[in-house]
Amino acid sequence: MPSVDVFATSPGASGNEALVARLRAAGCVFADDEAALLVAASPDPDRVEELVVRRIAGEPLEALLGWAEFAGLRLDVEPGAFVPRHRTEALAAEAARRARLAAAGHGRPAVVVDLCCGVGAIGAVVAETAAPVVLLAADLDPAAVRAARRNLEPRGGRVFEGDLYDSLPEEFLGRVDVLAVNAPYVPSAEIVFMPPEARAHEARIALDGGADGLDVHRRVAASAVRWLAPGGSLVIETSEHQAETAAALMRDGGLDAVVALDDDVTLVIGSRPSA
Repeated sequence: MPSVDVFATSPGASGNEALVARLRAAGCVFADDEAALLVAASPDPDRVEELVVRRIAGEPLEALLGWAEFAGLRLDVEPGAFVPRHRTEALAAEAARRARLAAAGHGRPAVVVDLCCGVGAIGAVVAETAAPVVLLAADLDPAAVRAARRNLEPRGGRVFEGDLYDSLPEEFLGRVDVLAVNAPYVPSAEIVFMPPEARAHEARIALDGGADGLDVHRRVAASAVRWLAPGGSLVIETSEHQAETAAALMRDGGLDAVVALDDDVTLVIGSRPSA
């Protein structure tokens, strides 16, 4: 494929229209936007052509660009790491809201944990909209942790690599005001139906929730009460059909739990009783 001729023109001219057509033929729904982003990613036409070929082959756009937009923030991503979905902005907003309420009630910064943090999208929103906070984040995927450190450490966060709570400092046992969790909740048998850019290019551990999609939710709910402060909240994203089971898991773990539906987003919120 010739590269210089394709990219020598300015956005909207015939060269970029050819690129848009190639992306659209490959199934890219937002081909116009993607074309503009890919052309802007490098001044080198050969490098842009390489990115286009990889995008057409199914690699996530965000991994090719090195960043993802989330709630108005530009966040670093790493190849292989879970790319934050826009639907999770509802979870991030709820976590930030609860952090602000906790801080107002305590008269001190809230302690917030972004568990299964991926690249740290939820924590970044909390840091930007509920500061000052004491922000911790943890994930098992090394690629995600690398990106999360770049996204959260400049915002005052601390990022740990490990399995759920295992890597968190024990000094925060019983002190967490908001525990925000975007754990994997796709049932194992349904991974095959996910878009290729997810199932082939993101870490399996960030997608696979086990037989019913709730394996990680079980583990999170079982230990949350040990980490939450009295009145603290666990906020987790799930699907509508899994929500009542997820709420029951929280209740079994000693939390009060409610299901919150917002358009196509389902949150399950558990609270540690104050007394």
